[in-house]
Amino acid sequence: MSGNRHKAREFAVQGIYQWLLNRQPAAELVKQLREQEGYAEIDEVMFLALLNGVIEESDQLDHRLSRYVDRAIKELSPVEHAILLLGARELLHHGEVPYRVAINEAVELAKTFGGTDGHKYVNGVMDKLAAEARSAEVNKPRR
Repeated sequence: MSGNRHKAREFAVQGIYQWLLNRQPAAELVKQLREQEGYAEIDEVMFLALLNGVIEESDQLDHRLSRYVDRAIKELSPVEHAILLLGARELLHHGEVPYRVAINEAVELAKTFGGTDGHKYVNGVMDKLAAEARSAEVNKPRR
């Protein structure tokens, strides 16, 4: 199951990236991505929830992220922006996903798709957002 969810995140990041560049309708992006190799292996429910959720709430997600980035949102690379949007959506609206998993997945996506040190930046922003958005979970003692 986790591999399917990871692949869902990879496809979602690709769709979000395309949307950031050209603002295509979500249905068009989904249609294009369904034609890509490996699509049949993903958790489609998760993919659609992440892609559609980010597109629908991009302004609110950007507002939350803006507190933790060191530059204007518009100055972020589109890849890092897409990954941060996905990670923020997951932290804020997918409580069934442990915060550490959401952060680790965002970092792995940044290693796969981002620049050389992009994963470090994504990790820092996601850590700060998690501390605010999931403070009870973050501050819970580990067993």
